[in-house]
Amino acid sequence: MKPKPFLPEAYKMDERFVRDRTTGLVWHRTPYRVLYADTDRSQVVYHSNYLRYFEVGRASLMRDVAYPYKAIEESGYVYPIYDLGLSFYQPLAYDDVMHIHTRPVNLERVRLQFDYVITHADAGELVCTGFTKHCAANASGRPVAVDPKTVRLWQTFPDPL
Repeated sequence: MKPKPFLPEAYKMDERFVRDRTTGLVWHRTPYRVLYADTDRSQVVYHSNYLRYFEVGRASLMRDVAYPYKAIEESGYVYPIYDLGLSFYQPLAYDDVMHIHTRPVNLERVRLQFDYVITHADAGELVCTGFTKHCAANASGRPVAVDPKTVRLWQTFPDPL
């Protein structure tokens, strides 16, 4: 079953962010082009590559709000994925341009979540939706509370830190 339509429109005159007219939610938007290496024998994107696209969206969002993963790790934190989900609606093929929409949701003491919507850039058609759930950990892998700067990002998104 297809979810409600995803109808992004410009948000605050910043092309990196859009507001979905259906839900009113604001998303970070990252354009990305499918590489030939991302496709399989059936000439569409191999399913596991969508998780890489989620990472592209997540890393781009964090970079654009001035808190890239490199800075997070330099602060002594890592955020490994402990759960994920993905629903496919139509495929992407070689050289297709997509928009990866990402937003932070569900902040808990030691856990956080990102949601994703991927669309065809030209037609705006829904390709897939998904989520990744992360656990805050220190450099040695021990669970810790989410760092204060990330907490602030979740509380103030989409406005920059």
